Amino acid sequence: MSTAEDSKLIYYVKKWVNITKDDEAAILSAFEQATIRKKKDLLVPGEVCKYNYFIVNGCMRTFYIDEKGVEHIYHLRFDNNWIGDLESFFSQKPSKYYIEALEDTHYIRISKERLDKLYDEVPAFDRYFRILFQKAYVNALKRLNANMWEPAIDRYNDMLREHPDMFQRVPLAYIASYLGITPESLSRIRKKNNK
Repeated sequence: MSTAEDSKLIYYVKKWVNITKDDEAAILSAFEQATIRKKKDLLVPGEVCKYNYFIVNGCMRTFYIDEKGVEHIYHLRFDNNWIGDLESFFSQKPSKYYIEALEDTHYIRISKERLDKLYDEVPAFDRYFRILFQKAYVNALKRLNANMWEPAIDRYNDMLREHPDMFQRVPLAYIASYLGITPESLSRIRKKNNK
């Protein structure tokens, strides 16, 4: 990997755990670089999620389509974020989700087998992933609670604080789906906020 990718992944690992130069080399050698074009699928329902992905730069979404043909967006992920179907990845059972690139995206990926070996080689990386999973679990609960109890305008404002450039990068219909509201409701909220 080039220096830019090295520094991005290692920077985010070092935010949570201490690693040596040897650890850095072991971590980086476990990942493969790849790119995907806008509108292409990284994963489709029925496939096993064979990799966990770190987005170096770009944007992706995880979604499913219900029995009525309606899309429901589960994740929107941007630069320096992880994406994958962890249930499928760890169980090695078929996924229920699509993962689609919303922009031309450069990412690095690690297989389950290689990740398991890396946990043994670099115990700090095992701790790093444990911290990530805990944060992901807490965030999933917060999002579930927000969708049940918080007004849509509060969810919208929280999203804007976290990702101020989202409206430049993600279609409005996808943002509405992610927030669990209709595109019309999103338009009303945006008009109200812009007054």
